[in-house]
Amino acid sequence: MPLTAEQRDEIEGQRAETAATRRATVPALEEILYQPLEVLDHGFVRVVDYMGDDAAIVQAARVSYGKGTKQVRQDAGLINYLMRHRHTTPFEMCEIKYHVKLPIFVARQWIRHRTANVNEYSARYSVLDREFYIPAPAQLAAQAASNRQGRGDVLEGEEAAEVLDLLKADAERCYASYERMLNEREDGSRIDPERQGLARELARMNLPLNIYTQWYWKIDLHNLLHFVSLRADPHAQYEIRVYAEALLETLRRWVPAACEAFENHVMGGAQVSAGGLRAIRRMLDGETVAQEDSGLSAREWRELMATLEREG
Repeated sequence: MPLTAEQRDEIEGQRAETAATRRATVPALEEILYQPLEVLDHGFVRVVDYMGDDAAIVQAARVSYGKGTKQVRQDAGLINYLMRHRHTTPFEMCEIKYHVKLPIFVARQWIRHRTANVNEYSARYSVLDREFYIPAPAQLAAQAASNRQGRGDVLEGEEAAEVLDLLKADAERCYASYERMLNEREDGSRIDPERQGLARELARMNLPLNIYTQWYWKIDLHNLLHFVSLRADPHAQYEIRVYAEALLETLRRWVPAACEAFENHVMGGAQVSAGGLRAIRRMLDGETVAQEDSGLSAREWRELMATLEREG
């Protein structure tokens, strides 16, 4: 389970407290404030704080005050315009803070997005929990033949069973060694009262990358949308994609107009090169265009045909 009974009690305590404020609040996001959205086998994403809403984007764009225009439709129109023309600064006026629990190898991908404030659980100070990410059988895939960083066919039968056994056994063995070096059990008791045990900052170094870590992650809306556009993409690795999809669910609650514009113009849209546009114009003029005379490389041509949902 992603949360212990004590953690759930703590969250319920947080949710039971309320405070009067003159700041803008979003009822749909307040409904899930502090609650974990479960991801993978032990992970979660939960919103712990936020600032601003759709109206804040409009106010920043117009440098106005109050609730912006009286009609939501007009505000949504402006937000669509800003998104469509990549006027990003007004989206930076909104911020959100998450508590995220995730496998370390996912965290190492995530941290490449250097536009957020991060504070991670310290394994120098505390003992990491005995929790490891073990993929579901449907995620045990072979290396893709044509993509060096992608997956191919799903493993089956004895091969899949062997991989799962190795993942579980290696994780358990490494954690047992971690406890032995610390001379400390998960409950804090000493294994051997006569031994001191290795320092936590050293004992952690043999732990596997599928062990879970946690962090607080604060980011503005513009950079969060960029993160989601890359990590919720079908080409992203599954294990980080499911986290991005959870973030997207929070966005739909927090800034529905901005999120709708984002899903329409960014997630559901497409970027086409100048060469691609020339090829499309020729097609619209009724010309038969092939890759050989398009001026595009074979890969660019395949990507253009995929965007247009046409056979190459």
